[in-house]
Amino acid sequence: MPRAGLTTAVVVREAADLADEIGYDALTLTAVATRLKVAVPSLYKHVGGLDDLRRGVALMAIAELGSAMSAAIADDAGRDLQAWAPAYRRYALDHPGRYAATVRAAPADDPELRAAGEATLRPVFEVLGRRGLAGDDIVHAARSLRAALHGYASLETAGGFGLPQDVDRSFAWMLANFEDGLAAQVARA
Repeated sequence: MPRAGLTTAVVVREAADLADEIGYDALTLTAVATRLKVAVPSLYKHVGGLDDLRRGVALMAIAELGSAMSAAIADDAGRDLQAWAPAYRRYALDHPGRYAATVRAAPADDPELRAAGEATLRPVFEVLGRRGLAGDDIVHAARSLRAALHGYASLETAGGFGLPQDVDRSFAWMLANFEDGLAAQVARA
């Protein structure tokens, strides 16, 4: 008998919360079932297995990250990476398990996951487009920015910044230099 109130959305939300606590790679059906106080077979009424559960977490996390970034660029202050990029960093720090679910590119045979990823890219492309970038240059800039933000957030989450200098100031420094690089790229084009 299924537990009352257990739905796919509840299972995915609990899995996402659990991933934030134990890590995305440690997420298993057994761990989710234990958390929900149900037997593992009960989960199969709501998800098709571990891959399906992870896909659900990825869809949710990509939407949350996209919403956080969209909210950060909703006003004119969002034209500045110093105002916008912290939303990405904050999401990665606050939700490390969910964030890990956003890192992989969606497979070509999953249009829903691809569409979610593309929606999350829109605010990134908007911010970069405001700087005069267009075409392939926006893609190159977005990849570079994502690599910088991901690297920073990953190191910070893992405790990789042991020196006493303020990590927020270092983050702002990185973004300012990235902005300078974008301006130089636009000037060369």
